[in-house]
Amino acid sequence: MTSSSPVATASRRRWLTLVIVGLAQLMVVLDATIVNIALPAAQTDLGFSDGDRQWVITAYSLAFGSLLLLGGRLSDLIGRKLTFVIGLIGFAAASAWAGAAPDFGALVAARAFQGAFGALLAPTALAVLTTTFTVPKERARAFGVFGAIAGAGGAVGLLLGGVLTEKLDWRWNLYINVIIAVIAIIGVLLFVPRIERHGPRPRLDLPGTVLVSGGLFGIVYGFASAETEGWGSPLAWGSLSVAGALLIAFVLWQRRAAHPLLPLQIVMDRNRAAAYLSILVAGAGMFGIFLFVTYFLQVSLAFTPIQTGLAFLPMIVMLVLAAQLSTNIFVPRFGPKIMVTAGMLLGVAGMLLLTRLDLDSTYAANVLPALMIMGVAMGTIMPGSMQTATLGVDRHFAGVASAMVNTSQQVGGSIGTALLNTIATTAATDYVNAHLPVSPDVIARAAVASYASAYYWAAGAFAVGALIAGLLFRARAATANRPTAQPSGADDAPEPVVAH
Repeated sequence: MTSSSPVATASRRRWLTLVIVGLAQLMVVLDATIVNIALPAAQTDLGFSDGDRQWVITAYSLAFGSLLLLGGRLSDLIGRKLTFVIGLIGFAAASAWAGAAPDFGALVAARAFQGAFGALLAPTALAVLTTTFTVPKERARAFGVFGAIAGAGGAVGLLLGGVLTEKLDWRWNLYINVIIAVIAIIGVLLFVPRIERHGPRPRLDLPGTVLVSGGLFGIVYGFASAETEGWGSPLAWGSLSVAGALLIAFVLWQRRAAHPLLPLQIVMDRNRAAAYLSILVAGAGMFGIFLFVTYFLQVSLAFTPIQTGLAFLPMIVMLVLAAQLSTNIFVPRFGPKIMVTAGMLLGVAGMLLLTRLDLDSTYAANVLPALMIMGVAMGTIMPGSMQTATLGVDRHFAGVASAMVNTSQQVGGSIGTALLNTIATTAATDYVNAHLPVSPDVIARAAVASYASAYYWAAGAFAVGALIAGLLFRARAATANRPTAQPSGADDAPEPVVAH
């Protein structure tokens, strides 16, 4: 056996770990959209009302969004490998329960458990990646793949959901998670190493957990209520007000807690703050794309679910290509300040192109160019942001730092969906009132006009994201020379800062 064999074996294990982590991330991300395709068939089968159907989505979002930081901290406390396996088993079991649900109540309960185990799984997957790839060049490539999966998972969900719903049954949109999870569990047990903790084990911050979980629950629930009840709803504003108070209390508590759930040094670092905000903006914008472009393709252009999924494939290709180029060439050369800002500006351009769609538009001439631009935009935003979000964090806090990535994306998606859907609904109503009498043509044009309003606002969100990225991210030289801040209570020296 040559002396290089152990090195080669370790390298193979790292890349196999990336495959396993990618499977877990794909399962969590695609679940946010794959169920949307299955909803009409599930509603017909189980007989629940239009007013109730949003809870199939909201139950998952509430549990996932409110428990993410707890899930990330648990992975720091009890170990990445064990947490990863528990998350995969729980997510698979909840998915099987949801797929076999005999009625609406069982489906909603199972979706909530899916969200809870997803909150355990998602940050742990990113934390495993963060602590596995410490060599700068390999780390960059790994995060490029992970960023591409995170960005493309929603579109893959649309395609897979269409195929499973049309060719098999809506329940297979949930059963598919069991197959993915079993493969990932076997891979974790075989290839993911167990990292031993040195030094005393810190305790879980229970007050902080209650405060932040309640605050995040209030945000997601408040925006979900605003989407269904309207912005004048006392329930929506009450939830958001309580959420704000809880999050303020959480920040104040973290400043004095002996074992804080989220050491404030993690989010107060200028680069990481810029990364989290960029991911939040990108999450809000992407949810808008999937929601309204899907409706435009299926309702206005009469695409089938499978055709709709296939329509997003060019965007996925451009996203993956841009993510690899950005990670391996452009981010190391120019840094996240330039690359994330450029991605946000591309997002503005793509959204403005979508505002030009009308009933006479065609996919090839009008929709495809905008989707390809958006693919490049997301492939440029996500890798640099995700690398920076966990860069230089002490390995004992990698889980909670990774959870902030998922929290940013989830909260951004919840805010974006509620705001853009409310804007679109208002615009459709205004259009109909201005073009009386009502006719099928007026209703069709009102729908397109409502999508355009949402795209304009999404373009504005990406413009704000460009401003945030341009102002907050440090320049490449400053990032390379900056010492890493170590959160209090860390046991080991932090990982070295990777020069961008």
